[in-house]
Amino acid sequence: MSSNNPSSSTGVFGSDEHTTIRRNSKRPKYSKFSQQELPACKPILTPKWVISILLLIGVVFIPIGIVSLLASRDVVEIIDRYDVECVPNNSTNDKVGYITNKNQDKTCVRTLRVPKKMEQPIYVYYQLENFYQNHRRYVKSRSDQQLKSASNVGDTGSCEPEDFANGKPIVPCGLIAWSLFNDTYTFASNNQELVVNKKGISWKSDRDHKYGKDVFPSNFQNGTLVGGGSLLKNVSLSEQEDLIVWMRTAALPTFRKLYGKIERDLMEGEIINVTLQNNYNTYSFDGKKKLVLSTTSWIGGKNDFLGIAYLTVGGLCFFLALAFMIVYLVKPRQLGDPTYLSWNRNPGGN
Repeated sequence: MSSNNPSSSTGVFGSDEHTTIRRNSKRPKYSKFSQQELPACKPILTPKWVISILLLIGVVFIPIGIVSLLASRDVVEIIDRYDVECVPNNSTNDKVGYITNKNQDKTCVRTLRVPKKMEQPIYVYYQLENFYQNHRRYVKSRSDQQLKSASNVGDTGSCEPEDFANGKPIVPCGLIAWSLFNDTYTFASNNQELVVNKKGISWKSDRDHKYGKDVFPSNFQNGTLVGGGSLLKNVSLSEQEDLIVWMRTAALPTFRKLYGKIERDLMEGEIINVTLQNNYNTYSFDGKKKLVLSTTSWIGGKNDFLGIAYLTVGGLCFFLALAFMIVYLVKPRQLGDPTYLSWNRNPGGN
């Protein structure tokens, strides 16, 4: 009797200890998902598969590249750099002094010739180079809350140094609005003015959600240093689309922004007379200004990069497919041949 008691108590103690260990264990519950044992497709890239995939990519990409390149080549562009030509001869050595002189006449007349028929709508852009709108302090110098609602007119905390003027808040505040582009263009052909439509040139989402209809310019460009253009005081910010376009900052130092649209066809050889006001100061930072007239295609504006990229990738894949095919036909090898293993090539281990 007494010999059986210790064994019985030991067995119970061991069972309780095992249960406690299992209860305190941090091991996750077993599942095929957590152990990555679910059925999966594990393709073996045989030479035939690799050659077929590369050929398919080449066959698909090359036609897309050709079509994209042809569409880009169909876009007609007229590009005219005018910042140098529109400086009078007596001011070529002091361009900054010329552009900052308020009493100096900045009118300049340019003549453009249409190289090929341009079908409406014809988009008018201004292009700036060496202008870093992506600078961190420049991008942050604005107040989205102020632009959105008249109740936040005093919200100028992030707009320094263009936050207050004469003790009053600036609306719209910040360096972006302060440096608003202010060159103007007037077009004429055959002594008839070409109307430039400036409606709908900004993003609809910006007009509807980022700029309040009850927010009007106030105390703008009234500081000691005037930056760019001015705004209409009796027109809400949501309707001043030149400002909305300018406030959407560019990612690169060379960029184009939409100025307006000419809604009639321009014939080949037609002469366009442009009367512009060369007001914007790009001479202080060695920038460039260009006027661009452009049509569009189904891929947008003129951009050869997309077509060239497709042709390059497709041509490279086609070349690799041919190279692999030649190697496979000239010197084939059995798939998974163990004789190519290093220990089978050198049985002695040398």
